[in-house]
Amino acid sequence: MTKLTNGPGWDLVPDDEPRPAGKSNSLSPKPKIRLEKRAGKFVTIISGLHTYGMDRLTDIARELKIKCGAGGTVKNGAIEIQGDKAVQIKNYFIEKNI
Repeated sequence: MTKLTNGPGWDLVPDDEPRPAGKSNSLSPKPKIRLEKRAGKFVTIISGLHTYGMDRLTDIARELKIKCGAGGTVKNGAIEIQGDKAVQIKNYFIEKNI
């Protein structure tokens, strides 16, 4: 989409920010990905999905472990994946539209 500028000549300028594909639900959970260092090794923690329930979190953790080729677990409503896998996890959530 383009917009008119109010400068001389009324140039057409493309919008810098693309519009979202659909309505975003402000009540839907949003994953928060962070890294922690434990005993000299990294652990990627995904939190903010506690409203999904334990069964769905376990299924997501299983898929993430397969995709990342790493171990992991679900503790206290957060998914923990061994290693620095933040980029792979972010891509997973983009693919699944979560």
